[in-house]
Amino acid sequence: MVKKSELPACPVETTLVMISDRWKVLILRDLLPGTKRFGELKKSIGHISQKVLTSNLREMEDQGLLVRKVYAEVPPRVEYTLTKTGYSLKPILDAMKTWGEQYQKHSR
Repeated sequence: MVKKSELPACPVETTLVMISDRWKVLILRDLLPGTKRFGELKKSIGHISQKVLTSNLREMEDQGLLVRKVYAEVPPRVEYTLTKTGYSLKPILDAMKTWGEQYQKHSR
């Protein structure tokens, strides 16, 4: 979890710190419906390397946006689920979707 002392004073900037990477927004989008495994995330996001996906997932876990659950199986199974804080970003993603749909509609 990010310490309050490390967050900017501006609330908009705080939000950007949490989801500033385009991959984070796509990870959030894909986890909003529910828990997903690493491979499912990689496939649904598309052009993201395993290294970059892993890095973003770890950072989001540190920020308290998602939880990672590892099952002691062979091969190991890892699942990711949004936390309450992660789910609280849904209205922002919904607004981004609405804006994007309107922009696409009017720019054609």
